[in-house]
Amino acid sequence: MNTSVSSAARLLGAGLRALLVLTVICGVLYPLAVTGIAQALFNDKANGSEIKDKSGQVVGSELIGQTYNLPKQNPDDPEEAARPDLKWFQPRPSNGLGSNSVNTQYSLLLSGATNRSGDNGAVNGQCTKDAEEGTLCAQVIAAKDAVVADNSTATYQVKPEDVPADAVTSSGSGLDPHISPEYADLQAHRVAEQNGLDVKQVEKLVKDHTQGRTLGFMGEPRVNVLELNTALKALVAKG
Repeated sequence: MNTSVSSAARLLGAGLRALLVLTVICGVLYPLAVTGIAQALFNDKANGSEIKDKSGQVVGSELIGQTYNLPKQNPDDPEEAARPDLKWFQPRPSNGLGSNSVNTQYSLLLSGATNRSGDNGAVNGQCTKDAEEGTLCAQVIAAKDAVVADNSTATYQVKPEDVPADAVTSSGSGLDPHISPEYADLQAHRVAEQNGLDVKQVEKLVKDHTQGRTLGFMGEPRVNVLELNTALKALVAKG
């Protein structure tokens, strides 16, 4: 009996000591070490890849897209469609992005894609204005019409064939922070007109914020919309 109790006590003691040691190593030392290394070597990424304006205020993350819409005319109407604030460069269309009417804060609603096929709503294999309402083709046609109308100015007419794919389709997550340089360039005339800037200034801004392919061969050239709009805000303030 005594031998049994003694053996059980030793096993229990060994188990408790192992629990204590592993708790300290895995629950304290390891997290501290990983956090310390991340803060020392990857400080920006470890803190959420924050983007700050000229005053040092955090305006968002370079990893999460934002929308730039005007305030609702009726805040209590959930059916009221969002209206883009044309002073800003617009991101890819997405139901996954939250509203950001003051360009400093945003709230995420959901992340995800439509899961619709590329020919959803197509008529004879093509997306046309006859596409059934609510289908992907109908959404793309409506988005293209809006891009043409919103970005055409008195001195610059957007042609439907010049509208890039990312201007009318959302990403898989719905939270893509980037647009193509082509889509950014297409918006330059409208942004210049809305902000009283020279088109060349805005085009240079786009060029300066265009990122190349990762490692020179992965992905596509891209423009981070939040970084671009933050720089645009500074340019407008400078006059």
